[in-house]
Amino acid sequence: MVSSFKILSILALVLAICVQGTLGEITCEHLDQDTCGYAISSSGKRCLLEKRVKRTGEEAYTCRTSEIEADRLRNWIETDQCIKACGLDRKSLGISSDSLLESRFSQQLCSPQCYDSCPNVVDLYFNLAAAEGLFLPKLCKAQEGNIRRGLMADIKSSGFVAPETGHPVKYNYAPGPTKPVTYTYAPAPTTPPYY
Repeated sequence: MVSSFKILSILALVLAICVQGTLGEITCEHLDQDTCGYAISSSGKRCLLEKRVKRTGEEAYTCRTSEIEADRLRNWIETDQCIKACGLDRKSLGISSDSLLESRFSQQLCSPQCYDSCPNVVDLYFNLAAAEGLFLPKLCKAQEGNIRRGLMADIKSSGFVAPETGHPVKYNYAPGPTKPVTYTYAPAPTTPPYY
C-alpha cells in the first residue's frame, strides 16, 4: 500500500507541473524540496536547495535562485525518469562537481538513458566538468573504453588536469616568497582629475 506521504509528494509534483504549464513561469523560491533540485527558473537560472537549522533545532529546506545560468533552457523541472537514469538525488543540496569523481555516478551520467535523454542534466555537468578542466564527452568516451581510472587519476581536487602525455609527469610548484612583502599606499587624491 502506498503511504500518504508518497501520494502527497506525487500530488505536489503534479501540481507544480500544472502550475508551470498554466502560468508559464517557474520561480525557484516557490518550489518545494521535492521539485527544487535540478529545476531551472523562467529567467534561465538554476534552482538550489538549501538547508538551514532554525533556532528550535529543526531543519528547514528552502529553494532559491542561483547565479548559475542554464544554457538555452528555461522553465524546467527535471523529470523523475531523468533523476533516476542519471543517478541523481532531487534533494541534494547545492551544486558541486565532486560527484564527477565517483565511478558509479559518471557511469550513470554517461549512460545513453541519461546522456541522450536528459539535456538539462548533461548541460549542468558539462559546465561543471569544464570548470574543472575536463571535457564531459571525453570522460564519457573513456567510460565506454573502461580507461576511466587513468583519466580520473589525472584530476586533482584543485581542478588541475594533467596533460595527456602517456609518460609520468612531474609537477613543479613555485616556491613561496622568501622575504615578506610590504606595500606602501599613497594618499588618495582629494578631487578626481579632469580631462
